[in-house]
Amino acid sequence: MPLDHRRVPGPEESQTPLLFVPSGAKEGEPPPAGDAPRDPTALQPLFARVGLLSQAKGSAYVELDGGTKVLCAVAGPREAAGGGGGAPSREPRGRLVCEFRRAPFSGRGARGRPSDREPELSLALQEALEAAVRLARYPRAQVEVSALLLQDGGSALAAALCAAGLALADAGIELYDLVVSCALCKAPSSEGGQWLLQPGEPEERAAAARLTVALLPSLNQVSGLLGSGEGGPPDSWAQAVRLGLDGCQRLYPLMRQSLLRAVKRKTALTQEPSETEAVEPPAATA
Repeated sequence: MPLDHRRVPGPEESQTPLLFVPSGAKEGEPPPAGDAPRDPTALQPLFARVGLLSQAKGSAYVELDGGTKVLCAVAGPREAAGGGGGAPSREPRGRLVCEFRRAPFSGRGARGRPSDREPELSLALQEALEAAVRLARYPRAQVEVSALLLQDGGSALAAALCAAGLALADAGIELYDLVVSCALCKAPSSEGGQWLLQPGEPEERAAAARLTVALLPSLNQVSGLLGSGEGGPPDSWAQAVRLGLDGCQRLYPLMRQSLLRAVKRKTALTQEPSETEAVEPPAATA
């Protein structure tokens, strides 16, 4: 009997990988309760790296301790499409086009598939970044920002906003300030109904309300605000906004340091060998 070489040989029996997941970490289950309660004002450790993609004008990678990984790239400024027709405006401004995409392997279940919220998140990304970019300095030009969610561990939009702000600065786009963002969620009433800063994926799944705050820290100006759910009275939402602004102010020095390190790396690579080190001639031998 001839063999079918197009078929991949596999084991006769197989088991689901969920059997090897530790208890309490399965999809839909709440995080295991520890001895100490979660500090609602605690920030997740954030790792940021600027200038990873050589093909892009500017790029940045942001990773949260909860598992969220976002890669952002910036292209442009380039000539805007369709800008030749019609009468020119008195104050031509550039255009900012933003795209938020979710990788197919970014999460388990429905969180890992492209959803109907991607256009909404792309619009939220654009509205928050437009307040930071000096579009008047790029008349009839277009700047494109693309954010790719590689892994969803919670606070995905906030991480994408931080990565986009760093990528725009790395691309040399004139900004009023860096965009720093924090996400919050409100636990259900059965768990105390408290706002939590930078929630993880299990906390977001069980949340009664969500909020994402984007801030320009040097100007102390809110550039983006996106909330949903039943967060309670207006005073509760105001408390969440204050908590998010405080988190953004604490993240700002870390993002500045990552940007400064990228500038130093680029400066070291562009320096001439004569400027970095003096080459001594070989000693003469008798």
